[in-house]
Amino acid sequence: MNIKLAETDQEIVRCFPVMKQLREHLIADDFLAQVRRMQTEGYKLAYVEDAGEVKALGGFRIFEMFARGRFMYVDDLVTNAADRSKGYGDAMLDWLAAYAKTEGCDYLNLDSGVHRFGAHRFYLRKRMDIVCHHFSLKL
Repeated sequence: MNIKLAETDQEIVRCFPVMKQLREHLIADDFLAQVRRMQTEGYKLAYVEDAGEVKALGGFRIFEMFARGRFMYVDDLVTNAADRSKGYGDAMLDWLAAYAKTEGCDYLNLDSGVHRFGAHRFYLRKRMDIVCHHFSLKL
């Protein structure tokens, strides 16, 4: 098992099938360009590779705010459906936390849809706390 940042076009494109499982609205032909645009705003994409296949991924940004100090916000965290409960998600989240520490972050934060019960169990098992409600206004 190897975890690294997706930096080349090929590495980013290889992550698409797993990302599509979380973000069903994404279109393959647009994925690379969107990741590249997001990277100009600080987005990074890391992935777990095992036996030559992408097994899990985490997309994230580093922020600093008055309310939270310096923190990592995880935009996307998903394990390939056929590979869940095999340790890939654990490894990805542990890698993200370690990376955040090396970047001087005090916290790792993420939002999870209220319907993602399996993800909630995973986050609680990883000793994450529920610390706020996220509100959204469609414009």
